[in-house]
Parts: sequence; structure tokens; C-alpha cells
Amino acid sequence: MPTRFKADEPSARFVGMPRLPADIPPMWLTDATAATATASIRRRRLPAEQAIWLVVALALYRHQSASEVVDALDIALPAKDGAFVSKSAITQARQRVGGAPLKWLFTRSACEWANESKVQSTFKGFALFAMDGTTVRTADSHCNREHFGSQLSGSGRVGSYPQARAVTLSSIDTHIVRDAEIGPYGRNEMLTARQLVPRIPDRSITVFDKGFMSAQILWSLSASGVSRHFIIPAKSNTRWQHIEGTSDDQLVLLKVSQPARRANPGMPEHWHARAIRTTDAKGRERILLTSLTDRRRFQPDDIASTYRRRWQVETSYLQLKATMSGAALTLRSQTVECVYQEFWGALIAYNLVRIAMSRIARGADVSPHRLSFVRSYHAMQLEFLRVATNGEKDYLPALIVRLATRIARLPHQVRPGRTRPRVVRSRPFRYRLKKLRIGQPARSPPTLET
Repeated sequence: MPTRFKADEPSARFVGMPRLPADIPPMWLTDATAATATASIRRRRLPAEQAIWLVVALALYRHQSASEVVDALDIALPAKDGAFVSKSAITQARQRVGGAPLKWLFTRSACEWANESKVQSTFKGFALFAMDGTTVRTADSHCNREHFGSQLSGSGRVGSYPQARAVTLSSIDTHIVRDAEIGPYGRNEMLTARQLVPRIPDRSITVFDKGFMSAQILWSLSASGVSRHFIIPAKSNTRWQHIEGTSDDQLVLLKVSQPARRANPGMPEHWHARAIRTTDAKGRERILLTSLTDRRRFQPDDIASTYRRRWQVETSYLQLKATMSGAALTLRSQTVECVYQEFWGALIAYNLVRIAMSRIARGADVSPHRLSFVRSYHAMQLEFLRVATNGEKDYLPALIVRLATRIARLPHQVRPGRTRPRVVRSRPFRYRLKKLRIGQPARSPPTLET
């Protein structure tokens, strides 16, 4: 476990790169194991608290094996004979802990860090969030395929890997993941979003993708809590009744469908929203629906600019699934419970990098999105290795101080009008594709087709 820093030392007052024990207090680990009844009774080299650290570290060092991470960061408790921890002991430690403590720790830390960076992500007194969904590939084991499922084409072809579907609520400015839910691939994102809506903080504005256009989500958000609002683009088939205002900025009345009212009898027959017509940089028109009906306080340009910032949150999925995962196609875990455990551990590790960037940006008086995630991620990897290598020396390595200073002094360049088309380059296939059919076992030899 990395060395603890003394509060009276200059290195502990440095607000750049976080220290694992400082940003995740040991009391949180104790509470996580106590709340989920996973505390270790026997004396082990990898008790529950150390196993939780291990899962977070595995997300930070995805390119290394679990045994390499344990040895490099000195996570296991020392043995009298100095023996290394076996691979089977690491696997058993993860299985004993399960996913519940990691989910508890993510919820606790995300709430703490999001509140800390709230000042950096406000708009006229409201916190800004974005809700979006993604998929995560898991290892192709029988239990993962049975539980999570995978893509299924009309011809009966099954996806090469099982997939889990997740929905996240992220801060627009700091990109810290405030809340999340994950489940099988076949579960609709709308159902998962309904679980997150009651947990959205008060005095906030949540920006949605148009795929979440649902009265059950939007009306429930604005009708409950204190000053909770939404911004969402209207679909082409969305219909409403004009109440007052111009065609560019009007108050409209939308009808609640009968299935939605049967599912939630407390919903009214109609709900109100404000419809604003906007034009993007390419000249395409879009109508934004919002519950921000105060025209004096919230101008149409303010609402349009807030929505345009939503796309930046999508880069968090790129950093989670590409930057932090490296060249890995799937998660490590072969069992369902460990997949959930690994997912929550990855979110904790991602938020560790993001809270570090938030503090650096606050100290440099720049926006957090101007800093490089890759530089910060690599600096954190180096810090943990240096602290583990230096043993009991309680100081922040000078190299990390220079890296943090460099991150703050070399922000991303502002490139007005730069666009990134949502396309990918085709890659030549060196090998034949593995194609599975319905009813074919996951571990059986697949049929190879060119």
C-alpha cells in the first residue's frame, strides 16, 4: 500500500497529483467492508481492504498482470519468509470481496469529489451534468455470456464478446463521474436512466442525448427535488401544442402517453417545456426542450451553448475504454461478480485522475478540460510506482511535482471551429473473424469464415 503523507509536510499541501491514502481515506475502506459485510476475519496477506486497493490499481495498470501490480505497488501485507503472493491467492481475494464494496466506495468518493469540484462546474448557480450510455466488452466466458448477453444480428450471428450496458451521470466541466449504473446488454438505457434520475443532485441542470426523450424521465426529474432541470434535443417525431411565444422561443405543452401514465399513475396528462430553435456550426437546425422557462435569466444562447458542451463528456468513454485499457479488448474478469467489481474499480481510478486534474486546473486558474488526461494519467502511474519504490520515505517525488507543473503549464490549445467527424478508418484484417451463431457455446471452437 502506498506510503501515507504527513499533513505538516510541504508535499502533503501540494494540490496537484493525489495520493491514494489522502484522496481515499482508510476509513472509507473500513466503512465499505462493514456496510457490505465483507470484512476479513482471518489474518490474510490480502484482506478485504487491500483487495479493494488492488482492484483500483488494476484499473490504473491495465497493461500489467494482477501479480505484477501486487508486487510493484507492494499491496500485499508482508510475509515472514518474504514469499510473493500467488496468482490463485489474488483471484480468491477478489472473489471474497465481490463487487458491493467497490460500488459503495465509488458512490462515496464520487459524491465527495463532485462536491469538491462543484465550483468549477456551475452555470448561474446550477451544477452541470450530462447523462449518456455506453457498452463495455467483457471476457468471453460462459457465465459472462449467459448473464450479460451480446449483440445479435438478424441473420442469427452473435457478437464475438459479451457486453455490459452502462449509463453514467458526469460533470460537464470536470468530467468526474457522479453516478452510474451497469447491467446486461439487453437492458434498455431508458430503464437504467430512471434509476439514476432520483439520485441527481438538487440545483442542477442535466443535459441528455435525444435517445433519453421520455416524459417518465424528464417530468420526474423536474417535478421532484429542488430546482432540477433538463436540456434535451427534440426528436423529429416529437409533437406538442403551442402555448405562447415565437417559433424560435416558445412555451409548449406535451402529452404524456397512456403506457407512461399506467406505469406511473402520478404523472399528469400533459407537461410543460420550453422549445428553443438553434442552429449549429454547420447550419443544421435543432430544437432544444428545457425546463428552464425563465427567459430573462436563461437566454436561448445560454441554453444552446450549455447543450453544445455535452459532447465533451463523451470523451470520458474514450479515456475509460481506450486510454486506461490500452490495447485490451475486454475487461480482465471471467466471472459476473468480478466484472461488476472491475467496472466500479475502473470508475474510481478514472475519478482519481479527474479530481487531480480539477485541482491542478483550479490552482492554474484554467478550465479542467484544457488539461491533458493522458499526461495526468501517466503522471499518476509514475507517482504510485515511485512512492512504492521509496518505501517509508514520506515525501512527494520531485519528478511528480515537475510533471504536475508541466501539465498545468501546457494546456490544450484552443482550436475554434475544429470538428471531429464520427467516423473511423477501416483496418485491414490479418486474420479471419470469429463468428458465433445462436445456440453455439461460448467456449466451443467457433466457425471460421473469411
